[in-house]
Amino acid sequence: MIAQALSAADVISHYVSADDAANPNESWIEREWQVARGMTRNGSRKVVLCIDEVQKVSGWARQVKSLFDRDRMNGTPVRAVLSGSSSLLLHKGLEDSLMGRFELIHSPHWSYAECRDAFGFSLDQFLYFGGYPGAAALVADKQRWKAYVRDAIAEPTISKDVLEMEDVRKPALMRALFRLGCAYSGQELSYTKILGQLQDRGNTITVAHYLDLLGKAGMLSALPKCFRIRKWQNAVAPLDLWCITRSS
Repeated sequence: MIAQALSAADVISHYVSADDAANPNESWIEREWQVARGMTRNGSRKVVLCIDEVQKVSGWARQVKSLFDRDRMNGTPVRAVLSGSSSLLLHKGLEDSLMGRFELIHSPHWSYAECRDAFGFSLDQFLYFGGYPGAAALVADKQRWKAYVRDAIAEPTISKDVLEMEDVRKPALMRALFRLGCAYSGQELSYTKILGQLQDRGNTITVAHYLDLLGKAGMLSALPKCFRIRKWQNAVAPLDLWCITRSS
């Protein structure tokens, strides 16, 4: 996606990936950043620096913050695009060090229109198989499709992105929570009912924390409490004013 965007844009770019580096560390980021600075020809043209799988570099957020602030102070026209497959680690770096310095671009599963145009999906196929493009080639064989989604997507995400990177004291409980959420997809399920169906019961705080981690990893999200929007009756401004009240 990034490569297609760069090819369509009239801009000089420098693309690197932490997967290709022998030792991806903070010094590696600085070296690649210096290459991008050199491509600006003493600041006469903008250069886009793309760093893929940036979450694999220990301390990447701190180094990017330092380099970004230095370029902003010196007027160096380097624009950085950071991408990665671990949304948890990316979120952690953004929250810790890069506050106010980034624009977050979400890359979710594809929409029905995209899957229809790219893979010829019908609406029923889209509702059943979802919009993950990597699995689209296997929809003709449901067993292979299920194995691919389970073994190549869901399990590595939970094992690598969540359990290895976060303090999860009850991994079995998190896995059970994920399976329960999949079984009740699209249905109302209260915390009380969740705790009643989990063998390794925790408490609502633990379950809420695990749901938050799974949500940041793009695996399972809970709906927040319902709000009702009510028009403000005595608005005097030319534009409508709205207040949000919690529904009973």
